[in-house]
Amino acid sequence: MKLSNAIVRAVVAFLAICLIQVVAGMLVAMKPHPVPHLLQWMLLTNAVIVAALTAVALRSEWRGWKLGAVIASIPLAIEAVNLLEGVFFLTSSEIEWGKVLLFSVISAVLAVPVWALLFGRRTEAPPEHYHPIQSKSRAERAWKFAVSDVSYIFLYLVAGLIIFPYVKEFYATQHLPAMGTIVGLQLLVRGPVFVVLCLLLVRMLGLPRLGGALAVGAVFALLSGVAPLLMPNPYFPDAVRWVHFGEVTSSNFVFGAIVGWLWGQPKLTEPVALRQAA
Repeated sequence: MKLSNAIVRAVVAFLAICLIQVVAGMLVAMKPHPVPHLLQWMLLTNAVIVAALTAVALRSEWRGWKLGAVIASIPLAIEAVNLLEGVFFLTSSEIEWGKVLLFSVISAVLAVPVWALLFGRRTEAPPEHYHPIQSKSRAERAWKFAVSDVSYIFLYLVAGLIIFPYVKEFYATQHLPAMGTIVGLQLLVRGPVFVVLCLLLVRMLGLPRLGGALAVGAVFALLSGVAPLLMPNPYFPDAVRWVHFGEVTSSNFVFGAIVGWLWGQPKLTEPVALRQAA
C-alpha cells in the first residue's frame, strides 16, 4: 500500500474511533470528572493508538473480519487488565469500573468493522513475513511462554522499586493489596495476557528477530504505556501519573522487546513465493 493511501486510511480510522467513543459515551452514562483540555488529550491519545495499530494492520497478513477483530481486541485487552489492577490498587477512588469496561467493550466492538473495512480488504500481496511461533515445538513454546511471563513480573517489580520513593506518599492514602496478591495478579493474569498480546504483535508484524523485538517493544509501549497514561485523570495527580508514565512505558518496551527477541528467528520459515504457490 502506498504511503499516501495508508495515511488517508489512518486518518479515517482516527476520525471513526473518535466518533465511536462519542457514541459509546452516550450509551454508557458515567459520572463526569473535570479534566483540563479533555478533548485535546483524547484526540492525542487516540492518535497514538491509531498510529500504532495502523502500523500493525499494514504489516499483517490477515485480512477481513479476523484482522478487524484482532486489532480492536488489543487495546481492549490492555484496558481490561489495567482496570483489574486498578480495582486492587485504587480502592479509595470513585471510579465506576464496570461502566468503564462496558464503554471499552462497546468501543472495541464498534471498531471491528472500521479496521476490517479500511485495512482488511487489501488485495496486494502481503509483505514478506517471518513465522516464528509456528516453528516451535510444544515444549519450546511452554518454556518460552514461562520465561516471558516471569520476565514481566521481574520488570514490573524492578520498575516499581525504582519509582516507589516518588509515589509512596500517594499510595500511603490507598489500601494496597498484599505482596502475594500483587505478584499473583501480575504472574497469573496480567503477565500471561501481555505475553499473548506481544505474541500477536510478533505474528502480525512478522519481522526478523532484532527488528521484530524493537517493533514489538515500541508498539506495546505505545499501547500499554503511553496511551493509558498520557491523558490527565482525576485519580492520579500529575506528578504520580508522569512517574508511572516513565515506569510503565520503559518497562513494557523492554518486556515487549524480550518477547519479540525470544520468539523471533533470523531466517524465513519458507519463501513467500512458495507460500503463495501452496
